[in-house]
Amino acid sequence: MKNPLDYYNKHIETYTAEVKRLTNKMTLLSMYRIAVFLLTVFGVYMAFSKWQVSVVIAVVGIIIFVILLSKYTNLKGTKALNKALVNINEDEVKIASGDFHNRLGGSEFQDPNHFYSLDIDLFGRGSFFQFINRTAINEGTQKLADTLKANDVNDIVLRQEAIKELKDKINWRQHYTATSSLVHVETPAKQIIHWLQNHKAFLPKAMQWLPMVFTILSLLIFTLTVLNLISNQAFIGYWLLIGLGITGTYIKKISVLASNTDKVRDTFRQYALLLDLIENEQFSSELLQQKQQKIQSHNKKASIVFKEFSKSLDALDNRNNLIGAIFGNGYFLADIKNSYRIEQWIKQHGNKVSDWFETVSFFDAYNSLGNYAYNHPDYVFPIIVNNGSVIKAEHLGHPLLKKEKRVDSDLTINNEQFFIVTGANMAGKSTFLRTVSLHIVMANVGLPVCAKSSEYSPVKLITSMRTSDSLTDDSSYFFSELTRLKYIVDAIQKEPYFIVLDEILKGTNSTDKAIGSRKFVEKLVASNATGIIATHDLSLCEIEKELEDVKNYYFDAEIINDELHFDYTLKVGICKNMNASFLLKKMNIV
Repeated sequence: MKNPLDYYNKHIETYTAEVKRLTNKMTLLSMYRIAVFLLTVFGVYMAFSKWQVSVVIAVVGIIIFVILLSKYTNLKGTKALNKALVNINEDEVKIASGDFHNRLGGSEFQDPNHFYSLDIDLFGRGSFFQFINRTAINEGTQKLADTLKANDVNDIVLRQEAIKELKDKINWRQHYTATSSLVHVETPAKQIIHWLQNHKAFLPKAMQWLPMVFTILSLLIFTLTVLNLISNQAFIGYWLLIGLGITGTYIKKISVLASNTDKVRDTFRQYALLLDLIENEQFSSELLQQKQQKIQSHNKKASIVFKEFSKSLDALDNRNNLIGAIFGNGYFLADIKNSYRIEQWIKQHGNKVSDWFETVSFFDAYNSLGNYAYNHPDYVFPIIVNNGSVIKAEHLGHPLLKKEKRVDSDLTINNEQFFIVTGANMAGKSTFLRTVSLHIVMANVGLPVCAKSSEYSPVKLITSMRTSDSLTDDSSYFFSELTRLKYIVDAIQKEPYFIVLDEILKGTNSTDKAIGSRKFVEKLVASNATGIIATHDLSLCEIEKELEDVKNYYFDAEIINDELHFDYTLKVGICKNMNASFLLKKMNIV
């Protein structure tokens, strides 16, 4: 079994060395450029009396300077990519050591009305999302959050195969992420798609040929003027005014278009690079092939289409240069020509952009999933079964706990079984509930789970573990709890769910709580529900004697030498040792 840290540490050294090599080469090219500039100026000065020689020296010097500048720019891009790769590998080493709490936590994706996102530490500080997320674009981050919240039990095997394939494509994954990170994009993809789909074309069809004809006439007028075939040289100025007048007819609408395109140029430049990486990679899993074909089903590759659009956007941006704007529009109708190209691109491809954006976001999100699978070679992909136990796992553990501290449990829970879990405070009940919940979420996503082995019959998850009162909604804690329980009852009437409950009806007195909890569990069992409830109420365990589908389990605590000890091991039966009184005395509270 390969240790991922070996790869990361090795490639930190490799990419760091490459960054150093490129830096030295760029320094050398800078020196060459300075030398060429100085030699060109000296040569022109020395040959100034012979203007033909001076022109040749100047032209040659400029060509060499531009070539060196082009090479320098290419090296600068390559260096930035390698630097990003260094950062990616360094981050992986940090995260593996437990240093990840400064990363994006995804608290904005928490939803108290969702099936489980608020209850199982899926989002927020120290969450599973914070640990797994490696997305580099906002849309990819949203896609990853949506995937974790999807509660989708269909096509799990397809997702597993895609994640398995991406797991092994570590070089490709890292280059994809590094490329994504190099361009800062301010405009969200949704906003771009909305603009493209709602843009109203304002240039008539005649503008397809008018700029070309006007350009030919401009060149002809220049030539005739130079040859003195046009005696009135002021005509060039009049022609300039005619061109500016034609452009001025559409200047307001062109300015609005330029304002919109200025916001999306970086996005299309970035997405063109990412689409190119997707198109040129060989994929074998069905899901990845489907996504790849989604951007290859047209006459041109999506990356080429995006590059063409990006060039048109850059060309229109040149209008911000005053000299270029005056002479470019006066003699060549440049703004009209570039705007017409942009409008024709929008007309032809505007409705397809959302599919291309979605594909880029998909790979950004799934690279995080593939990266997680790569980082945990000892985890297993659950064997998906249609019948049998809902979960049958050996050494099932919480994926965010370190292996050396984690206590794993064997778990087998059949369809329509309900477990009642009791235990002392801090004995591990809540952690166990989140472990089981994350197993279901991860398995449904297609991820490997923290277990030695796992057989899983797909089921949707629904939980009630964290409830709060709401001052804004004028609702008490108890009412919020009842609302959540009603939500669960309504949901299980429509389709099967795996229900996870933690100490329900905390907002009422103990007697009322015991009666209410018992009736609620009886209702769930009568509804053929499957799930687990953790409770301190030992009277609830009596249901096992009456209902065959209910089983009791517990987590124990022992007081040894006046110290509290936990083994965090799931056991069959009912907990007998509680620790609240002991802790009150131990901490000198009573």
